[in-house]
Amino acid sequence: MSFRFRVSRLTFIEYKQTQLAMKNILVPTDFSENSFNALKYSVQLFKKHRCTFYLLHVNPVPIYSNMGTAIKPSEFRPQNGALEESRIKLKDWVGRIQEILPNTKHTFLSHTVHDYFVDAIKREVYNRGIDLIVMGCKGASEVKHAALGTNTGNVITKVKCALLAVPEEAIYQKPMRIAFPTDYHLGYDINVLENLLGIVQLNQSALHIVHYSRRKEDLSQDQLTNKEFLDDYFKDVEHSFFSLGGSNLDGAVDSFSEERSIDMIAMVAKNLNFFQKILFKPALDEISYHTKIPFFILHEKSSSNSFWSEVNKLSKYKN
Repeated sequence: MSFRFRVSRLTFIEYKQTQLAMKNILVPTDFSENSFNALKYSVQLFKKHRCTFYLLHVNPVPIYSNMGTAIKPSEFRPQNGALEESRIKLKDWVGRIQEILPNTKHTFLSHTVHDYFVDAIKREVYNRGIDLIVMGCKGASEVKHAALGTNTGNVITKVKCALLAVPEEAIYQKPMRIAFPTDYHLGYDINVLENLLGIVQLNQSALHIVHYSRRKEDLSQDQLTNKEFLDDYFKDVEHSFFSLGGSNLDGAVDSFSEERSIDMIAMVAKNLNFFQKILFKPALDEISYHTKIPFFILHEKSSSNSFWSEVNKLSKYKN
């Protein structure tokens, strides 16, 4: 029996048993309430499971020196006290989240570095065997024609790790309805869909697979094959198929999200056509899903976990 069918046939009880293993969740923070809201959301999402939350603050390194030459992070000399100030703030954050949402299943570790932001994230994902990155994101009302801030957008496009982007106005509620927009043009990698299957089974969610076509054209044979694959892969969870049309993809998704009370939107990162239109280049200024509904971004799984026992055994993290 192939790996694909073994994974897709997991019962909910069998899947819950696999969740006993520790999850490693990276939460980058700039100490804003926006990023703290993302931390709160993730803590509540995984409240029944053992997790280690790695809180990371990246003190930025200037790209160029006063002489106009490029600066390497290893050559940068930070101002005295910058890292210590960040460590104090991180410690306060740990105390704050433990007071608000106490949970003996959760461990919080903190770390601060001077580095380029994306480079720091890549390093932590590799070294810590990170399963999920959680980041806050600004709404389209504050970032003109962009659903995500620059840092979140860069991490999504440049770091191969599943990412949960939590909008500033998002209030946690169990994601009972998850929308999965797709055009059926790309084949689906098992390592990508496994993340989506996991979050659906974790919450016993209903998965709404949403196809968008401007004129609602008939599906090609390749598209039908990909749709049938999804139907087979998700056969053991509640799922349904929908077809949307209209001149604006983001407007169609927004209306669908409102009508169906969608709690989370999942997307495949490599599907650039959908990805850019929904997350980075919305045609409409006011669309509510950008400010209220978390985005679960699916990537192929990194090989970092298989190297975890070999890499960076002496942890820099401390409580």
